[in-house]
Amino acid sequence: MPRGLRLVQKVSSTRLFARTAPHFVPALDRAVHRLTRGRVLPSARMLPGVVLTARGARSGLPRATPLACMPQEGPDGTAGTWILIGSNFGRPGHPAWTGNLLKHPDAEISWRGRDVPVRARLLAGEERAAAWRAVLAFWPPYATYQSRIEREIRLFRLERRDPPAP
Repeated sequence: MPRGLRLVQKVSSTRLFARTAPHFVPALDRAVHRLTRGRVLPSARMLPGVVLTARGARSGLPRATPLACMPQEGPDGTAGTWILIGSNFGRPGHPAWTGNLLKHPDAEISWRGRDVPVRARLLAGEERAAAWRAVLAFWPPYATYQSRIEREIRLFRLERRDPPAP
């Protein structure tokens, strides 16, 4: 593992990072993503990332949220599905976007500059356990986040869906 990556993982596991990152990482990601018309997502330099647009659970209004993800290859070598991790940086409550997906699972992601319609599914049981093992191998700091909180971190699988008819 490259030394720089180990340092980033160590820093991202700290309580200071968990307290401060939610205030600047998403705002920076949203601004740069908008300015580059979806081509650049700064946090994706550490982990692959998407901008999830889902309807608000209460308002029904579109909510855009930059998120780290774990892409999983499809048969053609491109991302076939994505795992979203509701870690909330290891803070106690579930992040709002997870509640939005539970209520409105049809959403859209911006992935590498392309808009992709998706359907989200909350993982449970053995499927969740297998995905969690893969997530920990992919980014070990998630184990630290889970150890700090009592709630189980929600994992969602995003699968491509046909776009809505015009």
